[in-house]
Amino acid sequence: MATKLLVGTRKGLWIGHSDDARQDWDFTGPHHDMEEIYSAMIEPGTGRILAGCSSLWLGALVRASADDGKSWTETSMSFPDDVDASLARVWQIQPGLPDGTIWAGVEPGAIFRSGDGGASFDLVRGLWEHPHRTEWNEGLGGQAFHTILPHPTDPSSVTAAISTGGVYQTRDGGESWEARNNGIIAVFLPEGQQYPEFGQCVHKVARHPSAPQRLYLQNHGGVYRSDDEGLTWKSIADGLPTDFGFAVVVHPQEPDTIFTFPIGAGESRYPPEAKPVVWRSRDAGDHWEPLTDGLPDHFYVGVMRDAMCADDHAEAGVYFGARNGSVWASADAGETWREILRDIPDVMVVRAAKV
Repeated sequence: MATKLLVGTRKGLWIGHSDDARQDWDFTGPHHDMEEIYSAMIEPGTGRILAGCSSLWLGALVRASADDGKSWTETSMSFPDDVDASLARVWQIQPGLPDGTIWAGVEPGAIFRSGDGGASFDLVRGLWEHPHRTEWNEGLGGQAFHTILPHPTDPSSVTAAISTGGVYQTRDGGESWEARNNGIIAVFLPEGQQYPEFGQCVHKVARHPSAPQRLYLQNHGGVYRSDDEGLTWKSIADGLPTDFGFAVVVHPQEPDTIFTFPIGAGESRYPPEAKPVVWRSRDAGDHWEPLTDGLPDHFYVGVMRDAMCADDHAEAGVYFGARNGSVWASADAGETWREILRDIPDVMVVRAAKV
């Protein structure tokens, strides 16, 4: 089966299709030229595309296409009139259970929910009115809910993450939320205060649907695993060249296999020694192995939190896009890599699915 690939950039969206071997690719784009695309999704079952677009003229939008970008519908997003806030970007679009539910994480830090497939969105007030919200700070990229993980079987349970605020979870459909940051460090806080209830700069959280209690987390300093759905976290950074990065991805078939792309912290936001390496663990982070075959010798750019993903083929494809406008693909779970797109604007999001 072929694969559909979405590549969202700071100046538009590219849509790719592969042959059955995932070796040859054809791309169209840019769709929504000069609009920031920080989030995108391929709807399970239908293949419909949704993209979170930020326009200087139209504001924040969710655009949808059922014909691979030939035509689009759009839904404007905004805070209710009684909320004193202006929506800047849609950082995450995530399907819920197959009942038309779609979740959207936005900047400033809030979550919206759609019950009609994205035709309209409502603010999740239980999170917006959380007592911690006024104390959340901003990361360098802004304050946004960049991760939303609906439980694969329980519609009342959702896990989400914000920079900088940390991980939060609801078990009552969004009415109430609790911080889930026990064990995650906030390296930028003074010694003795680095493990607060909330305020961590979490970069990304991932999980596999067959093991929903198992979560993986890339932090601003730290790589973690939780075996109790976020109640506690343990470090799995040993064996990696740095514990800083943005992306963490779970293998589509193997819940103990994960991928990450470490980069330098501080001012060197590119791979150590400028050598791009995707790191893979097959035992839930206890051991790591570097994957470099086909990657370039020098790479002075980073990979953003949603710019790495896996498709859902039996033999997993893994993909990442970088801030130099290149997109790399592996059809064999990271063993070998090849560049499939280049010289586009800096990549913010990559999403893939078999079609």
